[in-house]
Amino acid sequence: MQHTLIHPRLTRAVVTGAAGFIGSHLVDALLANGTTVTGVDRRDPRTDQGAAANLAGALDHPGFTFVTADLRTCPLTALFLQADAVFHLAALPGVRDSWGKRFAEYTASNVFATERVLAACEDVRVPRLVYASSSSVYGTTGGGATDEGRTPNPESPYAVSKLAGEQLCLAHAGKAGSTITAVALRLFTVYGPRQRPDMLIGRALAAALGGPTLDLFGDGRQSRDFTYVGDVVSAAVAAATTAIGTTVLNIGAGVSTSVLDVLDAVEELSGHPVPVNRQPVQAGDVETTLADRSRAADLLGWKPRTALPQGIARQLTHQSGDSPQPVRA
Repeated sequence: MQHTLIHPRLTRAVVTGAAGFIGSHLVDALLANGTTVTGVDRRDPRTDQGAAANLAGALDHPGFTFVTADLRTCPLTALFLQADAVFHLAALPGVRDSWGKRFAEYTASNVFATERVLAACEDVRVPRLVYASSSSVYGTTGGGATDEGRTPNPESPYAVSKLAGEQLCLAHAGKAGSTITAVALRLFTVYGPRQRPDMLIGRALAAALGGPTLDLFGDGRQSRDFTYVGDVVSAAVAAATTAIGTTVLNIGAGVSTSVLDVLDAVEELSGHPVPVNRQPVQAGDVETTLADRSRAADLLGWKPRTALPQGIARQLTHQSGDSPQPVRA
């Protein structure tokens, strides 16, 4: 199938959440491709060590401008002027933390901020917005591969907030007179170098390397579609450059792996056991995720290229301090 490109090489792009795990890798990939990039994040690399580490390869690049700003309050239209695409990755993450008293933060960061981003994109006629959604919008699926036609059934406030962001994208793109097209990527459990420290593979590697004991929620038989960050970056760039209309796409490896099997792989690759502290199942944690990725293959010509052991090995190298190199997208 032929895939027509709207911008084979993006001239200018904006990445929100640029100092984060996925955002920083996307920034690196865009800069390597010759794109001028404006990165926006409320974490300031001058004062936040994690943000500084994530953006270490970009901050001195002549094609990169970093703006410390909070999308909930800052002026946005000037940031988006003349952008070929805006990648909206900024969000407050995490299923477990989204319950209760922090819900207001999730709605402000994941819903209200997304509405402001979309409105600003419309104001300056940005042609394409790529939105980082989540597989959590599906909820419990019964274990089979999930396609985009399945009715979402979010089971946590976080998942509700990500689905609301998707719906805002569709609403703005479908509004009479709108010039924006939006591609929402439902990302299945992303891992790799720079992964957030609260996520499973990073916590398992840290435990194997002598760090804190791993809190294992449930019996470990729950499974996830673990998707390497470089593959996610490739999908995001394809979503920004391929001539498709507004749509929602699954981005996953297409393989579901149990937590216990992940721990086995970490132990084999690291040569060390992973000490665990068993904890109860947490509200909102679904049993299985598995992406049907055929629509992304058809529309974007995209497929994942990194097997789980290979990706874990790269993350292990990064976390053990042996290599500061960016991932291969």
